[in-house]
Amino acid sequence: MVGFLIYLIDIGLNSYDEKEIYISDQEILSLVTAWKSQVGRNPNDDEITRIINNLVEEEILYREALLLGLEKEDRIIKRRLAQKISFLKQESIPKAPTYNDLSNYYNNNKDKYFIDPKYTFTHYFFSSDNDSNKRSKEAFSNIDLNFEIESDPFFLGKNFVDITKRDIESDFGNNFSDHFDSIELDKWLGPFRSAFGHHIIYVTRYQEGFYPDINKVLKKVEVDFMLYQKDMALEKYLNEIKSEYKIYINPDLQI
Repeated sequence: MVGFLIYLIDIGLNSYDEKEIYISDQEILSLVTAWKSQVGRNPNDDEITRIINNLVEEEILYREALLLGLEKEDRIIKRRLAQKISFLKQESIPKAPTYNDLSNYYNNNKDKYFIDPKYTFTHYFFSSDNDSNKRSKEAFSNIDLNFEIESDPFFLGKNFVDITKRDIESDFGNNFSDHFDSIELDKWLGPFRSAFGHHIIYVTRYQEGFYPDINKVLKKVEVDFMLYQKDMALEKYLNEIKSEYKIYINPDLQI
């Protein structure tokens, strides 16, 4: 009897509302520190908000998983359980979308499937380690005089075929792709500065961007649509249960 009474008292003293969530300062600061170590800078206000929202959503999913009796308290298991119940909710969507579903999704997300313009060009490169500004200007002034151009080797080569602006920016940096917005064909242009020096370019071909027919990208649209449906199913589930929880966060926390 004494043991039973102690058990009841312990339950009374240690009971908690499973729909109340207390977010500690230390937990938030720990996540912010981890974010900073990964990204290399302090998060801004929007990023801090996303960090806290992700933490709250993870906690809610974890609580729901506990209500289903999936596992006990553990940081690693908590994350895995949150992922598990997320997966279960995402898999609750219909398996086979209709062509009409895919067509509507494609029309509402056409920019995802836009085929970027492509450029074919050659260039002379002048390294920033070797007075690139002066040398490139001299070369450009003599390029139509059939003088031999003394340029430097570029690590990605001299000729580029059917390359997009995104690839150009990735290869050359320093907003170099902006020079291709109103480019003239079959004409030496420049010098243009890149992250590595200066360049004189000669564009021989330009292919305009376009939206492909849905039937040519139908498989990709279907994959994207199913992922979208899964995300929406999880978001709907979270929105339905969030109102059942009380969230407590220190309003005076300084980050």
